[in-house]
Amino acid sequence: MIRVMIERHIADELIIHYDKAARETLQRAMQAHGFISGEALQNVKDHNHRLVIATYRTLQDWQRWASSEERLEMMAMINPMLEHEEKITVFEH
Repeated sequence: MIRVMIERHIADELIIHYDKAARETLQRAMQAHGFISGEALQNVKDHNHRLVIATYRTLQDWQRWASSEERLEMMAMINPMLEHEEKITVFEH
């Protein structure tokens, strides 16, 4: 089992649009092979700083989703809302 941490910084004026797109992305990820769980968090001191924590069965399951057409389509909508590129870190037990 692995955990994927996706850190994002959202532009002020795009928070509402980001929240909608991020929810839809998480709903789609839930259907991906090997997806176990996911949650979206926001920094209490900086509401533009977001963290997505996703648990997948294997690294290959995450990589399959990360490079999938579905995720790439969603990221094409999300990326313009970000102040800079998302940071992805994968952890294992």
